[in-house]
Amino acid sequence: MRRYEDNYKQKGLRRQLVDNIRKKGITDENVLAAINNIPRHYFLDTAFEGIAYEDRAFPIGEGQTISQPYTVAYQSQLLEVKPFEKILEIGTGSAYQACVLGELKAHVYTIERQKKLFDLVKLFPFKNKYPTLRFFYGDGYEGLPTYAPFDKVLVTAAAPQIPEKLLKQLKIGGKMVIPVGGGDVQRMLRITKVAEDQFEEEIFDNFSFVPMLAGKNS
Repeated sequence: MRRYEDNYKQKGLRRQLVDNIRKKGITDENVLAAINNIPRHYFLDTAFEGIAYEDRAFPIGEGQTISQPYTVAYQSQLLEVKPFEKILEIGTGSAYQACVLGELKAHVYTIERQKKLFDLVKLFPFKNKYPTLRFFYGDGYEGLPTYAPFDKVLVTAAAPQIPEKLLKQLKIGGKMVIPVGGGDVQRMLRITKVAEDQFEEEIFDNFSFVPMLAGKNS
């Protein structure tokens, strides 16, 4: 059984990481505090423990990654999370982003299409710190219509185009943050639903995400 410990060295490295992403332009102090409060090394294989606080992505299995902390902070900041908001996350992965949203006091409904990753997260004890997180095995393109509408939608994989079904599951006034584009580089978009069939789109920086795939992978 793995032991989860968060020692002074790791806390110090985390503070350095927060300073680093602040210098890169993250200004939301609640997001920075969430990154500081969550032991990222818990979400990685023990082989990566010594480098867990470098600002880069790491593999987590099944061809997926835990996102770069700057990317997690960037998406979280764009989402403008408020306490008790209902957020749909597409792409649970390691559950690191979901826990950041939980630390921001959101109610998170997160979908993972890779069964092995979904099963690993079910056994991950740290997630129990956040009782407002709910985990689902399914197709991210379908969203969770049963639980809609959502205040916010966060997509953590590269979509070739904006998924219509996810837009329908947004409340009027709600926002979606999503990286869009094929190839190795995507543009980060923030879409605000201003009426049932009317949306405003803002374009932000370039990022590189694993592709958002349809269906479930058992």
